Amino acid sequence: MSSLVPPFTLETAIQKVRLAEDGWNSRNPERVSLVYTPDSRWRNRAEFITGRAEIVAFLTRKWARELDYRLIKEIWAFTDHRIAVRFAYEWHDDSGNWFRSYGNENWEFDAAGLMQRRFACINDLPIRESERKYHWPLGRRPDDHPGLTELGL
Repeated sequence: MSSLVPPFTLETAIQKVRLAEDGWNSRNPERVSLVYTPDSRWRNRAEFITGRAEIVAFLTRKWARELDYRLIKEIWAFTDHRIAVRFAYEWHDDSGNWFRSYGNENWEFDAAGLMQRRFACINDLPIRESERKYHWPLGRRPDDHPGLTELGL
């Protein structure tokens, strides 16, 4: 990822978004935390998180609760060292209730390309299992799977 550093072009910003999506779809908190600065600051919904250890703890809790998690991210806008994305992910709770969570994130990167700030706004929509749109095997979304725009999301 050394070439994916600010200032971003449209091409490198799109690549950065896909790498973030791939990382989160791994559901590996330690791996995901490494793309953030050691003192990264987050606001995720109403939770405030600082640093990699808190990121790992947060993601561990998240993926223990949000089962069969599958995520799609799409670039919304970018500048030299910031990227805005919209996303939607599907998951179910331990009672089998399915949700599609929609949101927006604002990201700010340091000169090395590590994310130093992440601000996320997220809303959960209960859905029936028959309304799911993400059916790939857990892990990375296949390259030929439609994105948010193509899915009408």
